[in-house]
Formats: sequence, C-alpha cells, structure tokens
Amino acid sequence: MERRSFLVTVAATGLLAFAAARPIAQTPGTIDAAFDAFWAAGSPTDAAALVDNIIETGATFDEIHRRLQQGRTYGAQPTGQVRMSNRTSDGVEHNFVLNIPDGYNPSRKYQVRIQLHGGIGGRRDNQPVGAGTIGALAGDPGDDGQIYIIPYAWAAAPWWDDDQVLNLHAIVDAAKRRYNVDENRVVLSGVSDGGTGAYYVAMRDTTPFAAFLPLNGFWMVLAAADIDDGSLFPTNIRNKPFFIVNGGRDPLYPTMEVDPHIAHMKNGGVALEYHPQPNAGHNTQWWPEVKGVYEAFVRAHPRNPLPDTITWETASATHGNRAHWLIIDKFGEARGQAAAPDLPDLNLMPVAPRPDFGTRSIGTRINRIVPGSNAEKIGLKPGDVLMHVNEETVPSSVDVGDALSDVKPGTTLELLVARDNAPVELSGTYAPQTIPAPPRVLFSRGRPSGRVDVTRSGNTVQATTRGVAAFTLLLSPDQFDFSKPVKVVANGRTVFDGRVQKNVRTLLKYAAADNDRTMLFGAELPIDLTREMR
Repeated sequence: MERRSFLVTVAATGLLAFAAARPIAQTPGTIDAAFDAFWAAGSPTDAAALVDNIIETGATFDEIHRRLQQGRTYGAQPTGQVRMSNRTSDGVEHNFVLNIPDGYNPSRKYQVRIQLHGGIGGRRDNQPVGAGTIGALAGDPGDDGQIYIIPYAWAAAPWWDDDQVLNLHAIVDAAKRRYNVDENRVVLSGVSDGGTGAYYVAMRDTTPFAAFLPLNGFWMVLAAADIDDGSLFPTNIRNKPFFIVNGGRDPLYPTMEVDPHIAHMKNGGVALEYHPQPNAGHNTQWWPEVKGVYEAFVRAHPRNPLPDTITWETASATHGNRAHWLIIDKFGEARGQAAAPDLPDLNLMPVAPRPDFGTRSIGTRINRIVPGSNAEKIGLKPGDVLMHVNEETVPSSVDVGDALSDVKPGTTLELLVARDNAPVELSGTYAPQTIPAPPRVLFSRGRPSGRVDVTRSGNTVQATTRGVAAFTLLLSPDQFDFSKPVKVVANGRTVFDGRVQKNVRTLLKYAAADNDRTMLFGAELPIDLTREMR
C-alpha cells in the first residue's frame, strides 16, 4: 500500500497546544457534552480549562473515574507519515513525524517507539532531515502493530536539553490525543547521540516511558562540562528497564570503556539487558541479529503506571521533580533524614583497589620509600633510579608503580637500579599492599538537590529522604483503599496516619495533565517533614 504523508498545523497555548479534533464546548451541560469537550482538548492546558465544566455537572467521583479509565473514543485518523510540529513553553519550535500503520484500527491500542537520531552536531536548525521514517531499524516485517515517532534535535537543541525533555513529553501527549496509544507501551530508543539522549531523559522524566533502549550511546558524554549542570542523577535510571547495545570496535564508545559502567548499573539495581557486539563499530549493522531480542524485550517490559517502589532525585522543585505518584516540593533538611551512606548512589562508581609497592617517584627516580612497604623490604632506597624490571628496560618517563603494573603479586621481582651512579641488583617477591581507592564521582554536584525513595505496601508508604523538606504523594484509587486510613512513615517517623478523601478536582487535574487512562489520582497527600504528625 502506498504510504501517505500529512501535515498537521499546530498552534501554541500554554506549554503546548494542538489543533483540536472537534469544537470545544465552553459552557456546562450534560456529562457527555462536558467529557466530549474535555477529550477534544488539544493540549493539557486546554483540558485543564475544561475541568469545571465536568465538575458542574454534579457527576460523582466514581462516574468520572470510570469515564477517565474508559478514555476518549478514537475515530479515523490519517495513516502513513503524519508530520506535526509544536512550540514548547520556552518558544522553541519542534518538528516531528508520526509513522502510523496503514492498517491502523482506532478501536485497539498501539505500542509506540520514539526513535532519537544521532549526528546532532551537524544539524544547524530544526528542519526535518531524512525521510522521517524508522528506516532499517523497523521491527519484524509485516508487523503493523507499532507506531514509530521521529522527533528532531540539532546543535542548539540537543537531546540533553531541558527543552527536549519538554518536547518529548509533549509529543507523547500529542500522539495520545489523536491515536489510540497504549500508555504503558511507549519506549524511548536512540542511536549514537540519540542513545546518549535516552540516558538523559531517563534521568529527567521517567513517568511517560516503559523502557529506555540506548544503542551505541554512552551516558558519560553527559558528564562534559558544557552539558553537566548538576541536575543529572544516575540513580533515577533504576525506575525503568534498559536494553543497551555497544560495539567492541566503536571508536567513540567501545565496549571496553562502556562495560565497567554496565556492571556498575547492574550492581546498583538497574534492570538491564546488555548486548555487546564485539566486532561492531559505530553503526547498526548488527540490527538484523538483534532486533528479535530487542522487540521481545519491549513486549516483555510494559510500564507499571503505579509502581510500588520509586526513587527520584532532582535539583529543581518546579520541573523534573515528579516520578509517577511522587512529587518533590521543597528542599531542606528535616529530622531523621538519611545520611549519604543510607541511600546508595549510582553517582558514586566504585574504583578497584590499587596495589601500592611503596615507592613515590617522578619517572623512574624514587623520591621516597614508604616505611614497612614491599619496596623497603626488597631494598630500594630514596634516590634510586629504576632501570630494569625482570630484564625489561624501563623508559625514564614511566613511574615506578606503572612499571610494575603487569607484574602479578606473588611472583619473583628482579630489579636493576642505579644508586650513586653504580648498578645495584635487587630481588624479592612482589607483594604490594592493597590500597582502597575512593569512588569515582560520575556527574557534578554543583547545586543542592533532594531525593526521596518510597515503597508502598497496601495503604502504608515507607519513605527515606535526603535534602527534602516536603513532598507530595498522589493517591490512586487503583492503588490505595480510600475506605481505610493511609499511613506514611518517613525516615522511621510516622508523619501521617489517617483517612484521605477522594477529590473530583484532583482527579480531573491530573487527568488533564497526564492524559493517561491507566494513571489516575484521586487525592494529593502533602507531607511536610518539618512539622509534627498531623
């Protein structure tokens, strides 16, 4: 079937606005009319403006909740390539393309893959580049059950930018307003710069996505001084699973450089699949062999919209401060907050202990010998110049410790040194001390931040905080029993214990903002850690 391309004109209102599919009713009426207008809203801002219309119908909480779970009725929409644009709140215009299956059926839900491209540095403006399709990275042939979304980045608006976080969040909203998207099967993937961008988004805005799939990317690109502004928190990636591919012969991010970071992520509790390609360069020639396990991974990892466990850290109390049903509101210290060791931090990467022979040198000239060390026992002295190690000549520019780096502990060490201009032979067993090394700090901490880890069991929430004075819990009737008390224990102290009332306005507030049939909240529960229990 011939593919078609459509252009959708978009206007800006508030954060983001899209042309409404139907006229928006401006006066209260029946519940059906009020919801018709709510569903037809072109943006979260427009939908929020219509909340009062629904409330004024007098509909009960349960009736409104039921309708929100059911969602809008989707009608026929263009298929093929649907070209759209938006303007984020900072005034930047973005183009993107929805690739809709020719056989799109509005009565069924569709999985979505957002694919972030590479090569950002060579793109100077926001204009679309290429065909706007997924191309060679498509899933199984004949599989028309997936919507692909192609957004664009450029040198002034890379994927690792606040503006692109707004853009991607709004693109998901736009797709859900027009097409029957499965909210729990939206994944973010990318290649090269796009793969690095997937790491960035995972640390900044986890809520809309089921999984992150960086291909040929590397999160340490984000540690560059011109990118890392102190707002990147690696522990945030623990909230979602990852599918990662890197090449062994990649000149930019080879597996030998990436592998230790993958091990660090695993040890830190990140759920991931790593598929290194030993013979691959900085390309995706391996895709035909990998796409089967890639697509199987996506199918096996739908999003849990209301996870029982969340960990989130942020440096802002106004944006990037929410993960699902947790919002960080205010920074500051409060009684009982966790010390750093109590909250394991992926930003601290362990470094292997180093062997210490006991010499301190500049090049091969020894300046000092550590008392009681292996070097002293073998007979080395300050002023010695190391010339040979086990009959191998040592270049004068190499430090003594580095000259011994390939020698295994427990083996015999034969040294030739120059002492007072005369050769001296020394021998012994190489038995250096093991010196613990401080962990490596991955991303800068140039400004204050706050972190909250929450776990729900029934109607009880356990929270551990650091640097947070206040946070809000969003309570879903699909997760909490509103007929029973809710208990919140923060840092070992009960900070709330009581009944919480369902609230229609809260329900509609977050339904407008999230546009998500599976993630609905009936109450906001603010927690102020500076006050006594209420």
